[in-house]
This record gives sequence, C-alpha cells and structure tokens, in this order.
Amino acid sequence: MFLGTYSPKLDEKGRLFLPAKFRDELESGVVVTRGQERCVFVFSQREFESIHEQIRKAPLTSKGARDYMRLFLSGANAEVPDKQLRVTIPAALRDYAGLSRELTVIGVGNRAEIWDTEVWNRYYAEQETNFAEVTEEVIPGLF
Repeated sequence: MFLGTYSPKLDEKGRLFLPAKFRDELESGVVVTRGQERCVFVFSQREFESIHEQIRKAPLTSKGARDYMRLFLSGANAEVPDKQLRVTIPAALRDYAGLSRELTVIGVGNRAEIWDTEVWNRYYAEQETNFAEVTEEVIPGLF
C-alpha cells in the first residue's frame, strides 16, 4: 500500500528515485500514466493489470468509456526501475502534469501520484479546508 508524502527531485533526464517505502512494491515493474487533476499516476505492474481488466469490461458503445480508455492507456508507460531504483517519466507525461525539478510524490493506497510541488501545494491548500469540514458521507461506508 502506498502512503505518505515525499519530495524527490526530477533529474535532467526525467528520472526520479522512488521513495524507499514504495520500492518493494514497485521494484519489479511500474506503469506511469495520466492522472486526474494533472498529476501522474504510478501503479505497480500487478495493480495496473488489475485496473486494465476492469477497463476492458467497459462497453465499447460508451463514448465516455472510449474517451477515458484512449487517454488513460495511450499515456501509459511500463518499465522496470533501474539498478538505483529510478524511474523515467516520459516527456509527454512531464508536460501533461507540468512537472519541474521539484516534485511531490504522495501515496494514495493502490497507487502513488507525482505532482509538481507548486501545483500540489495549491491543490492541498484548496482541499484541506474542505477535508477538515466534511459533514457528509463522501466514501460510502467510511465513517
């Protein structure tokens, strides 16, 4: 499970070191792809395969499903981390998420997310008050 917040740096070749706590789950293979709110999603190979199986069940007659599949899967890049446990974020994904050298990597349970630190700080500031003041069930059955 991916938890926590980390601040790695993106090197000049578009690589970053995986947070140490994520390495066991990701060292055999990762998939990076477009995420919502302009971040990059990072999945273990196993988790991505599971998500792909769910996506495959979507009806081809659904335009929304086709659009989602196209963007989600066309942006995906699978790789095995190098010996120093670095992964490369392809240029198209770096552009999509507006990534600079300063990154914030967060654990979100079944995935990690890579954010440009400035973008993450704005997002966090906007959402923190909403989170603290939740008065209704957001996730069914939780709290």
